[in-house]
Amino acid sequence: MKKILNHLFENKTFSRAEAQKILTSIALGEFNSSQIAAFITAYGMRNITVDELQGFRDAMLDLCLKIDLSNYELVDLCGTGGDGKDTFNISTLASFVVAGAGHKVAKHGNYGVSSGCGSSNVMEYLGYTFTNDEDKLKRSLDQAGICFLHAPLFNPAMKTVAPIRKELGVKTFFNMLGPMVNPAQPKNQIVGVFSLELARLYAYLYQQTDKNYIIIHAVDGFDEVSMTCDFKTFSKKGEALNKISDLGFEEISEAAIQGGDTVESSAAIFTDILNGTGTDAQINVVLCNAALAIQTIKQDATFADCYYEAEQSLVTKKALESFKKLITV
Repeated sequence: MKKILNHLFENKTFSRAEAQKILTSIALGEFNSSQIAAFITAYGMRNITVDELQGFRDAMLDLCLKIDLSNYELVDLCGTGGDGKDTFNISTLASFVVAGAGHKVAKHGNYGVSSGCGSSNVMEYLGYTFTNDEDKLKRSLDQAGICFLHAPLFNPAMKTVAPIRKELGVKTFFNMLGPMVNPAQPKNQIVGVFSLELARLYAYLYQQTDKNYIIIHAVDGFDEVSMTCDFKTFSKKGEALNKISDLGFEEISEAAIQGGDTVESSAAIFTDILNGTGTDAQINVVLCNAALAIQTIKQDATFADCYYEAEQSLVTKKALESFKKLITV
């Protein structure tokens, strides 16, 4: 590790193979927690390169627990986190809306690190028991239209660094990796990222895959469609700046979508929205993100059509039904 740290201190970058080897060593327990913390901290003070991001991703996918859900047309809604905005669990709620609309969702999630409540925190609080059993995950997809993939159960590196990340409490390069290392490797994916630079790195990497994808970055820093401002998207159709007004909405305040500071408050908002008693701002934000996820699957559909589909899922309580079924499977 001393050699690796000196490499960082000299502002040098790693090749794809070197990055893969470093993360593999971390996952296999070849470094102690102090060494890993030093590496994470030093690495956080510089920008990641494409080669490094690819190498880290390669290591995670090589080491992850393999599951075969290839018989399903899957979509994942996953943000990097790390935007420091403390919103409620927008992408997780949108996932149930998409599932309620009849699509199969493989939601990749984890505990919050730089936020008060990640997707795994709220799911656990509301009664979900994490599993990596393939048969149970398939039953969840069949009965609820969604399965939840708790990252540490599938990725050894995530489990190794979890206590260190929690103690540090800041975003790290592991935030950047989360959406890329879904063990189900869904064909369709909507990815929220916390910086424009990272969005472009993601776009470069996703162009080299056969996935249908939309990468989102709100111009004021949110890793989702926040409706507080316009947002950038990157997809097979190219890069675009999307105006909230063009979607038929007015911009909202950041305060209108906050609520991720504690698990209890996040869970309360979560259940309110699924029961149709959330605020207009909360509901519209969830539906906009769900609509983009549906549009990722239905490449030729309009945003308006996808929004209507998402809205029907929520209004008819099909999203709530999907959630209840997942908890009881």
